[in-house]
This record gives sequence, structure tokens and C-alpha cells, in this order.
Amino acid sequence: MVSLLILGQIAGAAFANFGAAMAASLVVIGASFGIGKIGSTAMEAIARQPEAAGDIRSGMIVAAALIEGVAFFALAVCFLILFV
Repeated sequence: MVSLLILGQIAGAAFANFGAAMAASLVVIGASFGIGKIGSTAMEAIARQPEAAGDIRSGMIVAAALIEGVAFFALAVCFLILFV
């Protein structure tokens, strides 16, 4: 009985590690997709209205920074799950 409990804990830890690794990869993929989408729409907007390039670029940088901040926070949570 004790050996089954130990195996269950080991398997649970393995699933937790796998889940944390999958979550970290999804965070990176989602953040890269979001920043790419922001960049592409900003370039389209600048092409349509070149006189507003400075405002569009600053908005793009702020949005990308917010996405990166959320991604770093999510990665920190995944690494805490992985190593703690």
C-alpha cells in the first residue's frame, strides 16, 4: 500500500512537471503571437496613416511591454511549480 502511495506521489510530481513545462511553452507561444500581431497591425496602420507613426509606435511599444510583463509573470509561476 505504501509503495502505491509513493508511486502515486512520484507520478503526480511528474505530471505537475509536465504541466508546468507545457504551460511555459504555451505562455511563450501566446506572447510571441500577441506581440507579432501587434507589430503587424501597427505596421499596417503606419502604412495607411504615416503622419501618425509616432503615436502608433509608442502605443505598440506599450502594448508589447504589457504582454511581455504578463508573459514573464506566467513563466515565473510555471518555474515555481516546476522547482518548488
